[in-house]
Amino acid sequence: MLATFLIGLREGLEAALVVGILVAYLSRLGRRDALPRLWAGVGLAVALALAIGAVFTFGAYMLTFEAQELIGGSLSLLAVGMVTWMIFWMQRAGRTLKAGLEGGVDRALRGSVWALVAVGFVSVAREGIETTLLLWSMVQSFGDAPLALAGAVLGLAAAIVLGWAIARGMLRLNLGRFFTWTGAFLIVVAAGVLAYAIHDLQEAGALPGPFGAGAPIDPRTGAVLVGVAGFPLGWAFEVSGVIAPGGALAALLQATVGFMPQMTWLQVLAWTVYVAVVVPLFVRGVRANRRPSPGAAGATASAPASAPRGDARPTPTPDAATATASAPHPNGAS
Repeated sequence: MLATFLIGLREGLEAALVVGILVAYLSRLGRRDALPRLWAGVGLAVALALAIGAVFTFGAYMLTFEAQELIGGSLSLLAVGMVTWMIFWMQRAGRTLKAGLEGGVDRALRGSVWALVAVGFVSVAREGIETTLLLWSMVQSFGDAPLALAGAVLGLAAAIVLGWAIARGMLRLNLGRFFTWTGAFLIVVAAGVLAYAIHDLQEAGALPGPFGAGAPIDPRTGAVLVGVAGFPLGWAFEVSGVIAPGGALAALLQATVGFMPQMTWLQVLAWTVYVAVVVPLFVRGVRANRRPSPGAAGATASAPASAPRGDARPTPTPDAATATASAPHPNGAS
């Protein structure tokens, strides 16, 4: 429940801030008459995300077990790809997100009636589809759908309240730090979803593993080998006797780091490689965003020495920005 709550909170707040930017900009332009078209686009995006979730959930019942595992594993891989892309997209585009959205509104107002509907739809649909895929994959891996979905709903509700409070100027939140920490959390979650996707694809027979004919077998017991002897198509470890698969500790570990009491070598390797590649790239992006741009440094160096200290307004970065009512977006820059 905690894992899905944090995902719902992060993704929901991201969407809420985007909508807040669009609503605030239309209000500043004196075009509140265009708000119904914007909200229509947002509503269509939400409806699309719910429809996709319903198709994934109820459509699977009509498939064979192997087909369910194949589709589940493939969609989990897609969710990992989308989450990873969104994490790095936020690092790169965060500073210009507000200007890009406002430019889209300007173009839409000069276009047809449906142009602004499209702006609202596209701005929210991306987060909605990503959230649906990720939550669906996590619900499948947890096995406790009601509790996981309850956490996601609570997270989305909290995101709506926080987004409204930020837009109204009632709350000041360091959004750069928030998205940095939740981005790091999502990397670990995505690694766990990737490991579970590998497990599904192995059960479906799409990838070799302990469920297929090529699994290493102990000639004495007939069981699939565990540990070094089982590398690379057997079990990496089996600790079900220590950590009960259906227990609270197993659920907590699976929700946070993707750990399962019994994991294959391919799962462990996929988890390790993903974290080893993505974490350094993420940390490098965080450090790059903290460094001032060369233009800002040059402007500071050329400023008159007698200028009052209060006149210096350095360009905010995603890690130092604080959200205000006039700039309700993920990096806090106006």
